[in-house]
Amino acid sequence: MPQSGRTPQRSTKRSLVAVSHAIERAALATAEDGPLVVFALFQRRPYFARERAVYERIAASAAVTVVGMVGPPPPELPAGAYGVMLDEAEELAREWTVVALTPRFGATLVAYDRGEVAPAVSLEAGRLFEGHWGFRRDEALHEVIRLRARLADRLPESARSRLDEVVARVRDIPAGPGESRAEAAIRMLAARGERAHPPRQAEPVDTPAGLLDEPGLRRWTGMDGVTASGTLPVALVGVRVDEPAGAPERFGRRSAARETQAVLAAVTGVLRPVDRAIRLADNEYLLMLPALHEQGALDVAGQVHEAVGGLARSYPFVAFGVHAAVTVTDRRPLPVADVRHAVEWAAREGVPVATLAPEPARVAASAP
Repeated sequence: MPQSGRTPQRSTKRSLVAVSHAIERAALATAEDGPLVVFALFQRRPYFARERAVYERIAASAAVTVVGMVGPPPPELPAGAYGVMLDEAEELAREWTVVALTPRFGATLVAYDRGEVAPAVSLEAGRLFEGHWGFRRDEALHEVIRLRARLADRLPESARSRLDEVVARVRDIPAGPGESRAEAAIRMLAARGERAHPPRQAEPVDTPAGLLDEPGLRRWTGMDGVTASGTLPVALVGVRVDEPAGAPERFGRRSAARETQAVLAAVTGVLRPVDRAIRLADNEYLLMLPALHEQGALDVAGQVHEAVGGLARSYPFVAFGVHAAVTVTDRRPLPVADVRHAVEWAAREGVPVATLAPEPARVAASAP
């Protein structure tokens, strides 16, 4: 991580969106302090697509606008913007960076994706980044020089020449003496905004904590908003809980509702605050565990087996059968159908816990 002199801070995506929008708004403001340089690293194409209209306006007025993301730049890149392709494996692919620089103004957001998540209303809102932001021109100059050096071989000569011209002009003019005062005021307003609009928690439900309905699943996974494959990994644990055929009739039980709630509690009792689950069918569940590796997901599947098995103490005449399937994915939307197919296979073959093949090696959805 490049050093700015600031202590890196950990922040959720939700809190950093406001900072990035403030920098973009500053870049769009009418001012006589040009020329303007803007760098923006978006990680993945869907995140850029959401802001395309803003960068079309920025590119129309800036001397240089550089937009970077993993994979080829999209064909709809605004006129005047320079697209840069980032490799999945390089460090810059983890960056969410927005930098605006003129001879009299500078602003930076440099945040590194930790591949982790905090409890939030959605996966995207809770993604955790570590880095810094500020409204000081010399910090913005430092970042422009860093990015120019890292991306020089991916920029045309015309872009490099214009960048060098702006950097030379900025170096010839001292930074404004009041920047630290202005930034202190901005940080205070940002902090007040966070307190006035705290992160929303998941909608309350009448079922165990963390259990979503179908609309809730769409909101939490970002299916109705902006999300992208290749960023935050999510472990999926599909669970099927079966009781012996004809058990209610054979034993004359009248507590089916209480039994269902007990199974729900056993299945969802393993969830962390960041996790969610959905009931896909009467006897089928999907646990979604962000930023958890495969062994951790296998451990969760084992805990579910143990918790459901413990219900025999309350329901001694019913031996529940539990089958599960585990995978870790960074795909969006989540491969729910693949997991359900694997759970079906596990139940048919009598396998307690099945694992799906690693995604790079998986050609098509198939039984484990």
